[in-house]
Amino acid sequence: MKNGCTAVIVAAGTAQRMRGIDKMMAPLCGTPLLLRTVRALAASESISHIGIVTRDDLVAQVTALCAAEPKLGFVVPGGSTRADSVLLGLEKVETELVAIHDGARPLVTTEIVDEAVAAAGESGAAAPAIPVHDTIKIAANGFVEATPDRSTLFAVQTPQVFFTAQITQALQAAIAQGIALTDDCSAMEAAGKPVRLTAGSRENLKITVPSDLALAEAILKRREDR
Repeated sequence: MKNGCTAVIVAAGTAQRMRGIDKMMAPLCGTPLLLRTVRALAASESISHIGIVTRDDLVAQVTALCAAEPKLGFVVPGGSTRADSVLLGLEKVETELVAIHDGARPLVTTEIVDEAVAAAGESGAAAPAIPVHDTIKIAANGFVEATPDRSTLFAVQTPQVFFTAQITQALQAAIAQGIALTDDCSAMEAAGKPVRLTAGSRENLKITVPSDLALAEAILKRREDR
């Protein structure tokens, strides 16, 4: 495989919590959200190529939207699950490293990307994360069962970066074993591979509900005013 790192942007979800808003095409300070995500990743010198996995009905639209982006290498339709979609993107990756990123995280910074890529190059797998500040309860049937030590809890973000061959094998094995995957790091954990955590940011939020769009616009405007 070639040296370098390809960013695979996963944008094939149905956005059920967005109340009918197609968040990937939703304007964010006048620019479609997905295009902002592409440009945020392209701004990092650690990223040599970019690929997008999107819904089948959006392939042509996304291709046209991002056609002028010089690092764009491919746009492919996704699968029935997130893990399937990631694997379809990985089939197109020709670089040694891959950074798998949520299409709905348009505010990622070059610092976050660069640190995760560098750490994965050294350790094999890395992901940005932030400490959990709230007290977390483990509950069943509406009753608290336990309170985990907050100092050991982190909210993991993307891009999650891996050696391409290793994450491909880990995802294939996890799917074959029927393991529920909440993110790509989970596949590496299931394979017994360590994942190094790097610095994330509370501004690297994932657009999940309509109010997140307003928050993201406020963050963008504040950045522009600096």
